[in-house]
Amino acid sequence: MASPLHYYHLLILSSLFSLIVLSESQTAFKPTTLVLPLQKDRTTSLHVATIQKRTPLTSLPFLVDVTARFLWADCEKHYLSTTYHAPFCHSTQCARAPAHYCRKCPSPARPGCHNNTCGVLASNPVTHKNATAELAQDMLSIRSARGSNPGPMVTVPQFLFACAPSSLLLGPLPKNVQGIAGFGHGPISLPTQLASHFGFSPQFALCLTASPNSNGVAFFGNGPYYIVPGIDISARAAYTPLTVSRQGEYLIKVSSIKVNGKPIPIKSPSAKQGLIKTMISTTTPYTVLEHSIFTTLTQFFAGQLSGVPQVKPTVSPFGVCFDSTKLPSTRMGPAVPTIDFVLGNQNVAWSIYGANSLVLARPGVACLAFADGGLSPKAEIVIGTYQLEDNLVQFDLGRSRLGFSSSLLMRRTNCANFNFSSTP
Repeated sequence: MASPLHYYHLLILSSLFSLIVLSESQTAFKPTTLVLPLQKDRTTSLHVATIQKRTPLTSLPFLVDVTARFLWADCEKHYLSTTYHAPFCHSTQCARAPAHYCRKCPSPARPGCHNNTCGVLASNPVTHKNATAELAQDMLSIRSARGSNPGPMVTVPQFLFACAPSSLLLGPLPKNVQGIAGFGHGPISLPTQLASHFGFSPQFALCLTASPNSNGVAFFGNGPYYIVPGIDISARAAYTPLTVSRQGEYLIKVSSIKVNGKPIPIKSPSAKQGLIKTMISTTTPYTVLEHSIFTTLTQFFAGQLSGVPQVKPTVSPFGVCFDSTKLPSTRMGPAVPTIDFVLGNQNVAWSIYGANSLVLARPGVACLAFADGGLSPKAEIVIGTYQLEDNLVQFDLGRSRLGFSSSLLMRRTNCANFNFSSTP
């Protein structure tokens, strides 16, 4: 019989061999597209990414935020990982992080609390609260894609993120989220690190599902982006220039808005210059419009739908509502006038049909799914998640352009049709 020591040595050798095989297989396999499942939260209407981190790997939910410049996680409660590491201040890793500083921690050492490490400022995009967080590294695994099905798992062994206090998760966030998945433009954002590690072009795409009962999908990499039954949903995308704010937010410019094919008069400050500053947001449930744009759009839309009885808008934040029982249904949602955001060139428009323009606020009442942003909003148009759902939205950072499909319902498909359930 082998001695316990001999058995222990065999166990170590077996583990080392497994690691070598895994390393070699990952070196040989170079994914061009990666995928993450996204879920719509029923209560907040925001979207959550399921990300596998730590050692041993643990599936964790993170709120998707395309304005946040890095991923941060709650490390105060039950953060267990054998591969956690906090880089020392002035290290190469800290130099990559935005606006870092050296920090000390008076408590006993634990994930999120070490001396002479790098501190960053983490934010809650819903409550707008901030907190200091420790820059950290740990394992992150993600699924590759093979057409419209998942491929092998691949790993980023030293993924940079921030360890934030539990208090930063207080507020009306989706249930059980462990932090914020930052898709914004920054050197340690999720898309940037994946592109850098795997060597594909810096681009990603979101396909948010309208149903809380199914998965949407985030794509990273070169594409094309397929969903069942082998449909390339990026094939007929239209493009418009994409810029980035100093805070890492993604911006496009709208030149005009049409309802039912008719331009509406817009009197906002930037509209007089022909271009309306427009931001993409995944932490805003409904598109927010500067006050004068909101007033004009709602009045014009209601005028084009004069044959349908209006209902008093008693549900916040909506301004005009209709008797939904009087609205015919189509595969594009309620049969209502199309809203077009014309993007610079008059030949390129982001078309919003009934499924993305009206929301069933309560039984029998459908409301125009836009909110009044007041007189001095951060951007005159903030496109929210309801208008993004069942649309492919591609952020091509290498070419500084935004691709969009308009509603996939036009092609008799939707964002729930990536087959995450199949076996690689």
